[in-house]
Amino acid sequence: MVTNYEGDSIEFKETLPLLPIRDIVVYPFMILPLFVGRDTSIKAVEEALNKTDRLILLSSQKDIQAEAPAPSEIYELGTVAMIMRMRKLPDGRIKILIQGLSKARIVDFIQTEPFYQVKLEKVQNEEIAPSELAVEALMRTVREQLEKVISLGKILSPDILMVLEDIQDPGRLADLIASNLNLKVSEAQAILETLNPVERLNRINDLLARELEILQVQQQIRSNAKEEISKTQKEYFLREQIRAIKNELGDDGEPKQDEFTEIKEKILAKKMHEEAEKEALKQLARLERMHPDSSESSILRSYLEWIVELPWSEHSEEITDLKYAKEVLDEDHFDLDKIKERILEYLAVRSLKGSKMKGPILCFSGPPGVGKTSLGKSIARATGREFIRISLGGVKDEAEMRGHRRTYVGAMPGRFIQALKQAGTNNPVIMLDEIDKLGSDYKGDPSSAMLEVLDPEQNSSFRDHYLNIPYDLSNVMFIATANVLENIPAPLRDRMEVISLSGYSQEEKIAIAKKYLIKKQMDENGVTDQNMTLPDESVASVIRHYTREAGLRNLERQIGALCRKVAKRVAEGETGVTQVNPKTVVEFLGPHTYTKEDEKSHDEIGVTTGLAWTAAGGEILYIEATKMKGSGITLTGQLGDVMKESAHAAMGYIRSHAHELGIDEKVFDEHEIHIHLPQGAIPKDGPSAGITLATTIVSLLTGCPVSKDVAMTGEITLTGKVLPIGGLKEKSLAAMRMGISTIIIPWKNKKDLVEIPEEYRKKLKFVPVKTIDEVLEVALVDWMAQSFDGKRTTSKKSTTKKKASRNDDNGQVAA
Repeated sequence: MVTNYEGDSIEFKETLPLLPIRDIVVYPFMILPLFVGRDTSIKAVEEALNKTDRLILLSSQKDIQAEAPAPSEIYELGTVAMIMRMRKLPDGRIKILIQGLSKARIVDFIQTEPFYQVKLEKVQNEEIAPSELAVEALMRTVREQLEKVISLGKILSPDILMVLEDIQDPGRLADLIASNLNLKVSEAQAILETLNPVERLNRINDLLARELEILQVQQQIRSNAKEEISKTQKEYFLREQIRAIKNELGDDGEPKQDEFTEIKEKILAKKMHEEAEKEALKQLARLERMHPDSSESSILRSYLEWIVELPWSEHSEEITDLKYAKEVLDEDHFDLDKIKERILEYLAVRSLKGSKMKGPILCFSGPPGVGKTSLGKSIARATGREFIRISLGGVKDEAEMRGHRRTYVGAMPGRFIQALKQAGTNNPVIMLDEIDKLGSDYKGDPSSAMLEVLDPEQNSSFRDHYLNIPYDLSNVMFIATANVLENIPAPLRDRMEVISLSGYSQEEKIAIAKKYLIKKQMDENGVTDQNMTLPDESVASVIRHYTREAGLRNLERQIGALCRKVAKRVAEGETGVTQVNPKTVVEFLGPHTYTKEDEKSHDEIGVTTGLAWTAAGGEILYIEATKMKGSGITLTGQLGDVMKESAHAAMGYIRSHAHELGIDEKVFDEHEIHIHLPQGAIPKDGPSAGITLATTIVSLLTGCPVSKDVAMTGEITLTGKVLPIGGLKEKSLAAMRMGISTIIIPWKNKKDLVEIPEEYRKKLKFVPVKTIDEVLEVALVDWMAQSFDGKRTTSKKSTTKKKASRNDDNGQVAA
C-alpha cells in the first residue's frame, strides 16, 4: 500500500507571482488570513487575482525585518496557495484569505519589478511504504504528547484534537500540528522542507517533547512562587494578629509609639531634599514588609538610622563679627598675619553675601610644629562652627573616603559622612590633616576620590557609596595641612588655596613660649607661678642649645621637662620659687645637645656653608672638599642625581675659567678632588647648592679661605650664571639660627625678600648676585686683594664696579 499526498495531484502554471511573507510558514491545506501592506506584495496579489486560477506562491523571508527582501533573502521552498477572498482595508492594506495547495521550489526570478514573478517547479513528497504498527505508534505518541501540552496550559485551537483523530496520513498530521505550535520561522521552514512524511512526524515529536519540558518547568516555577506568596501572606497575617494582641495587652493609658512611625516622623522632621526623603521613605516601606529577624532587615534599619542622624538642615549660627574673630585668632596664635587676614576676608564676604557663599578650601603648608593643625581649631572657634579633624596619614583605601556599598557585610559610610554625623551640623570646619601622606594601592586611590569633595562646583551633590543619595558639602569649610606640597597630586593641589607657613625665629619662639607654651606646660604638670619662674634668657638657652627646628614641638617638650623637674622638687617638700636660669637649664636637661662646635669657628679653606630646604624647615649644609694624587672628582654624602650634576656643572665652569681664577690647569690631571657633605646618612638632592659647590672647589684649588660668616644658596650654570631657588625664608631662618650674618642669594630672588619679616632683614645682610664671580668676591676672604703671584687674571666681570654691601636700619639688601 502506497500513501500519497492529496495535494500532489494539483496542477499549476510554471510561472506565478511571489508573495514574500514573514513571521509565518504556510503549509499545504492550511487556511488562514494574511494582511498585505507592502506595495510590491499588493501588486503581486492583484496579479494573481487577475488570473482565473487565482494562484500565488507564498515563501517566507529569512530576515523578518527586511522591508524589501532580495531574492537571496527568500527561502527557495514555498507553498502554492489559492486566494479565496480579498478585502481592502481603510489604511491602504488588503486582507486576503488563502489556502495552501502544494509545495513548490523557486527555480528562477523572472521579474523583480513591480513585483516578483518566479519560475517554479512542483515538489513531490517522498513515497513511503509504511509499517502499519510503527507509523500508527508514532502517530499515537504525537497525539498524546499534544494532549499533555494542551493540559499544561499551551493555548491551541480547541477543535484540533478532534480534527487530528480523523487524519490518518503522517505527513498531514505533522503539517497540521506544526502550523499550530507557533514555531520560529527557521524551525517551521525546516519541517516544510522535510519531504519524508515519517521523518517530518519524528521532528514534530521532538518539538513536542521539548515544549512539554518547558511547560513542566514553568508549572514548577509557578507552584514555587505560589507557595512563597502563601507563606508571606501567612506570616503577615500572624504578625498582624500579634500586633493586635500586643495593642490589647498594652493599652494602659501610655501607648507605645510604633517604631516605623517614629522613624517616619524623624525622616519628615529632618527636612532633607526631595530625592533623599523619597529614598528614605522607600526603604522604610521595604523594612515594614520584611521579617524583623532577616539579615536584610538589620541592614536597612542601620541605613535608616544613618540617614536620620545626619545633619540635613541643622547648621551652626556663624559669627560674622570681625573684631571678635580677630581677637580669638590673636589670642590663640602669635603672628601668622597672612592666614588671619584670609579668614577675616572670608567672614567679611560671608557677612555681605549671606549663606549663598560656598565654604573655602584652604591648604596650610609648612614644616612640622608651626601650628597648622591648631589653627583649624582657632578658625572654628572664631567662626562659631564645629571642628572635626580627619587624619589622612597612611589612608590607602578609596572606600575610606566614599564609604562601602551596602551589599558588603559591615558596610559603613565614608569619613566625610561620619564626620558630619559627629559634628551634628552641615557647616563644620573639617581639617584634612596630613593630606600629603595619602597613599594608594589595589583598592583605589583616595586622593582621586577627594577630587569631588574638594571642588566647590561639585561637592554640593557628593554621593557616598553607602548612602547612595546626594549630600551637600558646599557649606563645609575644608582646611588641609601638608608638609610637602609636591607629594600632593597636581589635580588635588589645584583645587585648594595654598597658604605657606614658615618656621619661627628665636625671638618669635620666645614670645610664643611666654604667651602660650610655658603656661600650658605649667598647668599640665601641676606647677604654678609660686613654684617656678622661667625668664627669657633661659628660654633662649633652651632654643639655642636643646632644639634646632622650624616649629615648636621640641621646645614645648623641653619646657615640659623643666616643669616636671620643678614638680618633682615640690612633691619632695621643697618650698619657695625655683629660678630656672641658664645654669639650672643645664642641670635639669643635661649637657647641650647643640653647641657652638657645630658652627664654624674660623675661616677655612675648602669648607663652605650652604643652605638647604627640608620638610622640617631650613637647614645649613657644610660642603667640604680636599685633593689628593689621582684624577677626576669623587662625590660622597648620599647625594642625589641633581646635586651630582650641579657639582659637575660647577667643575665644568671652573676648568673652563681656570686661568682667570688663578688655578694651574695641571691640578686637574694630577689630583683627584673629593667633595663630601657631612651627615652622610641623610639623602641630599637639589640644584640650589651649585654656587656653594663651586665656591668650595675654587677655595680648595686657590688656597683662599671661605668666610665663616657667609652662607649661600643658588643654582649655577656652565657659563657661571646664578639661577633662582625656592624656600628663601626657611633658609634665612636656618642661617640666623647658626649666627650667620651674610647670605648670598640669586639676583632674581630679590622679589622674595618682601616675604621675610622686617626684624629678620635687620639682622641679616642679603647679597643678590648674578654671576659666580660676584659670589667669590663676597665669600672668599681677600679674594680681590690677593694677586696669587700674578697667576690669576682679572676677568671682565670682575673689573666692573664692585657692588658695595650695606645693611641699614630698613634691612636693605646689598646694592
